[in-house]
Amino acid sequence: MSGIAPLLDLAALPARDIPAQTMGIARLSLLDWMICGRAGVAEPVAGILRAMAASEGGAPQSSVFGGPRAPARMAALINGTTSHALDYDDTHFAHVGHLSVGIYPAALAVGETAGASAADVCAAFAIGGEAAIRIGLLLGRAHYERGFHQTATAGAFGATIAAGRLLGLNPHQMRAAIGLCATRATGLRCQFGTMGKPYNAGVAAAAGVECAQLALAGMTAPDDGLLGPNGYIATHTDAPGNALAMPSGAWLLDDMKYKLHACCHGTHAMIEALKDAGARLADVTQIRLRTNPRWLTVCDIKTPRTGLEIKFSYTWLAGMSLRGDATGSDRTYTDALSSDPQLAEFAARITVTGDANITDMQAAGEIILSDGRTLPFFHDLAAPISLGTLERSLRTKAEALLGPPGSALCDRLASLDGMDANALGALLEPAA
Repeated sequence: MSGIAPLLDLAALPARDIPAQTMGIARLSLLDWMICGRAGVAEPVAGILRAMAASEGGAPQSSVFGGPRAPARMAALINGTTSHALDYDDTHFAHVGHLSVGIYPAALAVGETAGASAADVCAAFAIGGEAAIRIGLLLGRAHYERGFHQTATAGAFGATIAAGRLLGLNPHQMRAAIGLCATRATGLRCQFGTMGKPYNAGVAAAAGVECAQLALAGMTAPDDGLLGPNGYIATHTDAPGNALAMPSGAWLLDDMKYKLHACCHGTHAMIEALKDAGARLADVTQIRLRTNPRWLTVCDIKTPRTGLEIKFSYTWLAGMSLRGDATGSDRTYTDALSSDPQLAEFAARITVTGDANITDMQAAGEIILSDGRTLPFFHDLAAPISLGTLERSLRTKAEALLGPPGSALCDRLASLDGMDANALGALLEPAA
């Protein structure tokens, strides 16, 4: 019949067949998503969308970060945008995008209307996330380089599958939902640096809710809007991969990475490496950093002028890391910091070069000390980290962004036993 059969099989996979490690990642992603969403409530783009929801009205079906409740599709739009507003959410490097901000808003919004359990919502995210990664691989790096934003494109398919699973779509209806998503999935990288970037995530989440609901209502679509003639893959990439097969043993979702510093993920390996090196800023005369060439056009701003540009500046972040600045708190990155005389002077001591032998999750180099010693440094974000270590790191992130309420959120989500989707939704509503 159709090339999307593996996606239909994945969408129908019993929750008991999802590996424990993968479900552990799904639960951590839920926590990370809620941390980022709660922290993003005060961002202007979040307020704009909440105001739009208030002006439109509608049934109060689903929870919204900062409240009040809204229709499920609007709630997904607001929550996806709000949780990506700080650009501090999880990243999957194979997928080339952020998964939680596009998929969890759809899963929770639909889960609340369907009477799902918290565990059901997490399982739907795991399934939708795995599907989005595999579609992202199918689209390939060429899709991203052409200017598309996988968070929104492949992510919309993941949101649709997660929402459709929670609505109980049968295979015929799920096929229709995926077909409808093929004409709704959109998002461009030209939005980066504006409110349009987090809006991309919200659009993906809202599309997922809409396509699943319409398929449930009986709307028809192509049998294969993803892989068929003139379908999504054919029209959105020149170099398609081959990654739709069902997981066999290892799930790709297990490679999820979490931002523990409030800056571009391309700088995180350097930050971790410099912190591990144990050098003091006052003792360093030179740093020679080697990074993957793709990051040179992303996060190598030599002289940042704003707090936002600092987040994409190896030179400033290197000094901040060695000085012990709180790189995990978004409040650290002020416009005034771009005029810090110590960081400005130190930036001249740093050279950054591209090295094709360094992956986009690695950083390497040397620190030259004033006493003449050379300290090599290296860090690989792909190195395995236990679920327990990740959970502790996310607690630190929650406390840095939210203060005591962050600790309370971590405690509440430590166990999902007995929780339903509406109980999860209640955790979104406290306003900043």
